[in-house]
Amino acid sequence: MSTASLKHTPLYQTHLDSGAKLVDFGGWEMPISYGSQIEEHHAVRAKSGMFDVSHMLNVDISGADALAFLQKLMANDVAKLLNNPGKALYTCMLNPQGGVIDDLIVYYFADDQWRLVLNAGCAEKDLIWLKQHAIDYDVLISPRFDLAMIAVQGPEARATVWQVRPEWQAAAEGLKPFNSAVFDGDVMVARTGYTGEDGVEIVVPADQVVQLWQDLAAAGVQACGLGARDTLRLEAGMNLYGQDMNEEIQPYQAGLAWTLSMKDDRDFIGREALTNNPVRNTFLGIRLNDRGVLRAHMKVRGASGEGEITSGTMSPTLGFSVGFVRMPEGAQAGEAVEVEVRGKWLSAVLTSLPFVRNGKALVE
Repeated sequence: MSTASLKHTPLYQTHLDSGAKLVDFGGWEMPISYGSQIEEHHAVRAKSGMFDVSHMLNVDISGADALAFLQKLMANDVAKLLNNPGKALYTCMLNPQGGVIDDLIVYYFADDQWRLVLNAGCAEKDLIWLKQHAIDYDVLISPRFDLAMIAVQGPEARATVWQVRPEWQAAAEGLKPFNSAVFDGDVMVARTGYTGEDGVEIVVPADQVVQLWQDLAAAGVQACGLGARDTLRLEAGMNLYGQDMNEEIQPYQAGLAWTLSMKDDRDFIGREALTNNPVRNTFLGIRLNDRGVLRAHMKVRGASGEGEITSGTMSPTLGFSVGFVRMPEGAQAGEAVEVEVRGKWLSAVLTSLPFVRNGKALVE
């Protein structure tokens, strides 16, 4: 895709003015870093950092059949959210083969008012899928192209947000993880994130986002790009759509069985395939013992069989390379394995996930 045809968030000019290095990410021209990706990573682990996530699409689902519609399309049971306005859950949206169309967050505001936050690279196909299946339901699907979103993450993130927007504190300070508050019309503050640190994701009208970004920067919040976002999410054991799962990968194959609500008889799209034709393997962490960097698609071999790296990086927090690996059933954390890195088989070990949580290393 040519640079001219790439999409831009409302913060695009701000990124240019800040000297950010921009790359094509799912059809969007987005900052990969503002200087040092490593410094940005450490800022989130130690203090606070912010990410432009306005390329992700907020979609409002309203109408009398909103609950029934979402119960049909989501593999996790959104009925868990009922009677808890602002509460959210993470789920996969599956195709009939049980493959992952997208992984997303669902917010509940009222029985007839919900919100989905879609991944940028999936938003277009997601909207088509949602509208195709909405025909049989009394629902309205409203993409909110008028909104922008910033993720502010790190141990000092929330305190700094209250510092720059004290009028938000009363409504949002008491939020528990995976809860949100909506106020001042279209402002939403959610205690969610993609880094393994505390923090919030803030949705505001697009015409307010530049001022918010500038105020956070003036308060000392580090602007962070996609590079740091990737190392942070990987350390935190969080999947990336298109890399760790896709439409040909079932949740069982990506460590996402916990997002499936299979105990009741709810007939969601993909359930029949998950029941009758499940594809299972073990999804684990892996750390490289030798020098080198793990990358996606590298081959892994061990006593339990052969596998493949789905995501890999050099961990800034840990100081060695880590990744996710899809192995045969029976593989367990602690198993010694080898990874093919540039034609050489290097020593590694399978681990549990995550690697880092709230700044603390969980893998040695």
